[in-house]
Amino acid sequence: MKGKKILLIVTGGIAAYKSALIVRLLVKAGAEVRVVMTADAANFVTPLTLSTLSKNDVYQDFFGSNGSWNNHVELALWADAVLVAPCTANTLGKMVHGICDNLAVAVYLSAKCPVFIAPAMDLDMYAHPSTRQNLAAAEDFGNIIIPAESGELASGLTGEGRLAEPENIIGILRGYFGRTATSLGGKKFLVTAGPTYEAIDPVRFIGNHSSGKMGFALAEAAAERGAEVVLISGPTALSTSHRNIILHRVTTAREMFDKVFQFFDDVDVAIASAAVADYRPKETATQKIKKKEDEMTIELVKNPDILRTMGERKAAQKLVGFALETQNEEENAMGKLRSKNLDMIVLNSLRSEGAGFRNDTNHIKILTEKTTREYSLKPKKEVAADILDFLENEILNS
Repeated sequence: MKGKKILLIVTGGIAAYKSALIVRLLVKAGAEVRVVMTADAANFVTPLTLSTLSKNDVYQDFFGSNGSWNNHVELALWADAVLVAPCTANTLGKMVHGICDNLAVAVYLSAKCPVFIAPAMDLDMYAHPSTRQNLAAAEDFGNIIIPAESGELASGLTGEGRLAEPENIIGILRGYFGRTATSLGGKKFLVTAGPTYEAIDPVRFIGNHSSGKMGFALAEAAAERGAEVVLISGPTALSTSHRNIILHRVTTAREMFDKVFQFFDDVDVAIASAAVADYRPKETATQKIKKKEDEMTIELVKNPDILRTMGERKAAQKLVGFALETQNEEENAMGKLRSKNLDMIVLNSLRSEGAGFRNDTNHIKILTEKTTREYSLKPKKEVAADILDFLENEILNS
């Protein structure tokens, strides 16, 4: 954290009193801190307190008391990271929908650095579908969510919604800057993501529920650590703008196979997180199949096994696979590790609540011939960090 420039945005919730400790811990860690407050935040903690602790002026409005302009663009471009803590439901909604009616949101909309959002609100507000949707949207925009914790709330209720403890927030920032230095600098990664679609006719296909979120999170996490990443994605709604990522979009398993082996020989690490269809229709109708009988038979044939072929062809590459299991999970995952010549495999279970397709969270185990390590349920961006930490510590640097 030494020398990092952190712009703290404080919004108007009771948890704002913790912002004083956040500033103190950031300064103690060696960071340079500037603070922007919403008007309501000043009802919970004084600007003088945060100014004294940060040793910088606190910004509350577009114009200072002497009529000077507080340039939101300059503030945003100054920062190495923006931290919104606490982030109320109101400010979260404004950030997601671009309602720029105060300095805090103007700074957020101008930021080109990583943005960390630490929500804090009562448990019913935190659980409300609109809040969940806004948090998911904020994460899809590339922001890093620091989930609220469980505990006693200002309302007297106990539950999820409490601002993450300041020490935990600082730990996440430390981890981010520690990981994003250059730990994977000079490495070339290939990552596959999403589903494949196998056409039955021009309007129907065989596919699966993969969203691609895990693969995109892995690609971005590797890129943030300095790797050059080739990301090959099946049909998803996701995108990436990271300068270290080259994105190639495909539709079918055969297209993914061809694209993978354009790059595989030249990479250091391949991570196969795509959910590739095992089978495709033997024949694809050129016109839409009309409904005629009560039953219809479609003959299927095997698709090429991309992961097995990578395992057969690999030389010095490190190969990471994924296993989604419903029974005999570790046994089946270890069988896949061995049969496909993998260096490590990431196991997730459809029986784990919050894991699997389309979720924003995942619960994984990582297995090698020597090690099994289980992790708690986490947002997929944090899961990606755990996977890369394991890869670096146990595979690349062992």
